[in-house]
Amino acid sequence: MTRTALLVTHTGRRRSTEHARTVAADLIAAGFEVRVVAEEAEDLDLPGVVPVTGPETAEGAEIVFALGGDGTFLRAAELARPAKVPLLGINLGKVGFLAEAEIGDLDVAVRDVVSRNYSVHERLTLDVTAEFDGGPTIESWALNEISVEKGERAQMLELLVDVDGRPLSRYGCDGVVCATPTGSTAYAFSGGGPVVWPEVEALLLVPISAHALFSRPLVTAPTSTISITVDPFTTLAVLCCDGRRVYDLPPGARVTVRRGTLPVRIVRLRDRSFTARLVAKFDLPVHGWRGNRR
Repeated sequence: MTRTALLVTHTGRRRSTEHARTVAADLIAAGFEVRVVAEEAEDLDLPGVVPVTGPETAEGAEIVFALGGDGTFLRAAELARPAKVPLLGINLGKVGFLAEAEIGDLDVAVRDVVSRNYSVHERLTLDVTAEFDGGPTIESWALNEISVEKGERAQMLELLVDVDGRPLSRYGCDGVVCATPTGSTAYAFSGGGPVVWPEVEALLLVPISAHALFSRPLVTAPTSTISITVDPFTTLAVLCCDGRRVYDLPPGARVTVRRGTLPVRIVRLRDRSFTARLVAKFDLPVHGWRGNRR
């Protein structure tokens, strides 16, 4: 039976395109059918690949390769998640926190996939709905985070946050971020939220630039329901999911965030601790400024 892989990359970068050609050639030589997103096929100019399009792009594939930075990974996750296909990130960007391997590991990563020498871990996601009078219900999801932010730079946003049906606090702020443990090192981290190990099942709530005495980041149970209501007399707001799907929210809109019904399945090539990943990605000073005295 033919093995199939989907290749997603950043076609705007020449280096990414060159590496994608290498990966495609190696997979084809190993007997794989290699799919690419139809809109990227011309830029990639990869002989022997199969252009695909539509919501079933990854359906039936064994694995999805994401070659690029975290943005490319999140774009690939949109295709891999509904098909329940494992996703392997190869970092060609800067930090690339979501990626499993760096560019120097590219050949080894392809060999491991061909020999099925990898494990698959499920990452918690978020499902979000937004409701408001006079408009359709918005439904979306996120791997990293959803945020409700002010739509006009000069005005503060007024938000009421409920947790599990109980009012928690009202914030005058730039916005609120609801994140997963996977997203704790992304937008929520920039807003002062905690770093949460991926194995921890929890939801994060991080107010952004809140004009309030109590504006601490909070960690709730994975079964919690977080509701964010845009004050009827405040300014226009924006709902943003993973920085990729953006929707306007009028005053009075109510956003509800829950644990996602579908996780994202992420490939792990080796048994590397999250602590080691943190140290490497953030270049943490584990030796101290006086050196290691042990």
